[in-house]
Amino acid sequence: MGEPSTGQGTDRAASFVARLDVARDRLVAHASSPATGGLTDPDPQTGERWTAGQIWGHVAEILPFWSGQVRSVLDAPAGEPATFGRTPTDPSRLEGIASGTSEPVEASLAKLREAVAEVTDLLLSLDDRSWSVRGHHVTLGEMEVERIVESYMVGHLEAHADQMDALHGGVGTK
Repeated sequence: MGEPSTGQGTDRAASFVARLDVARDRLVAHASSPATGGLTDPDPQTGERWTAGQIWGHVAEILPFWSGQVRSVLDAPAGEPATFGRTPTDPSRLEGIASGTSEPVEASLAKLREAVAEVTDLLLSLDDRSWSVRGHHVTLGEMEVERIVESYMVGHLEAHADQMDALHGGVGTK
């Protein structure tokens, strides 16, 4: 990471931040009302089906986890892609998901809001070069920071907002 850029990196960051804000706001809109559905549709990759509580637990932990992963990729010595990521059976992932079933939604929501603010700061601090730094995902191989942000942070949060919309009878703020 270096000085924030004034070029494509800034535009890229602003686009990601705007999408994060929309996904966060969609989730916030569901925090005060109970879900009408029981379980999500099966995840295409894992087959997992979740309750609203499990989604809340996961959205509270994904951004801090993936921010740390992006930082480790960026901090790796030049020419040595850092290994990053986790599998669906990783204990920290499973614990995060489970925490939403016993933790009040307000606690998960507070964590989510804080995490979006921290990710915003991270993304806005990236210079043009940082977006193309590569890491080595534990199962998917090499990928650039931009793809990590898209796949595991922004797109990931949007996908869980979609799930929450479905559990609330298809009512969302898309």
